[in-house]
Amino acid sequence: MAMGRAQVQGLSGFRPPEPSSIDSVDMGPVILRAPSPDPGDSSVAGRTSILVDRTVATERTDWVSLGAGDALLVIDMQRDFMPGGRLPVPGAAAVVGPLNRCLEGFARQGLPVFASRDWHPPGHCSFQAQGGPWPEHCVAGTRGAAFAEGVKLPPTVGIVSKGWDHSAETPSAFVETDLHARLRVLGVRRLFIAGLATDSFVLATAADGRDLGYEVFLLWDAVAGLGARPQDGARAFERMQQAGTVLIGSHALQA
Repeated sequence: MAMGRAQVQGLSGFRPPEPSSIDSVDMGPVILRAPSPDPGDSSVAGRTSILVDRTVATERTDWVSLGAGDALLVIDMQRDFMPGGRLPVPGAAAVVGPLNRCLEGFARQGLPVFASRDWHPPGHCSFQAQGGPWPEHCVAGTRGAAFAEGVKLPPTVGIVSKGWDHSAETPSAFVETDLHARLRVLGVRRLFIAGLATDSFVLATAADGRDLGYEVFLLWDAVAGLGARPQDGARAFERMQQAGTVLIGSHALQA
């Protein structure tokens, strides 16, 4: 097992994950279920409500200044999840504009950007031909697994491949990858998350990020949900906020 690989149990497919059990190898202490921010903390000032799938969520509306210790994680912005792909996420095309605004802000500050990708082998267990729930998608090396057109990832982007084990579904970008190790080396404390899909990969990654001790910000206008059930997107926002993730819009980033 490579250093920094976290094994998380209970994550399966695009369904919201059950609470994770995390074991860290040679990475120092891992914080399980980190407490939510202190209600008296001044960082919760400047918030308003937004409507997400008919559910009210709380958005932080004051400026968030970017600086040392910040990183952007772009989750699974791949061709197969875009319109015309094998497993299109509704609203995925609308994510590109706000996401690029975030990418430009991080580029101006010279801050690290990571991009996760599904990188499945042929015959992956999640595929319908193998009894899984989804059509074949994001097979390693194929056009569908490439990053989506129009997403302005920097040349220095750190690529995180997941889902490469044919017998396991790994929606979180922290599971069976070295993402945590790479973030630690860079001294990252605050993780800003955008991409696809809100009710699966994004939810699982945000939860694990909080468990691992990061302050997590969800760029709510730069994500879109698969929507297997109508209420999944709203529940995902609620669960992330309950775990301490802060919702902000891409317009709130000050670089």
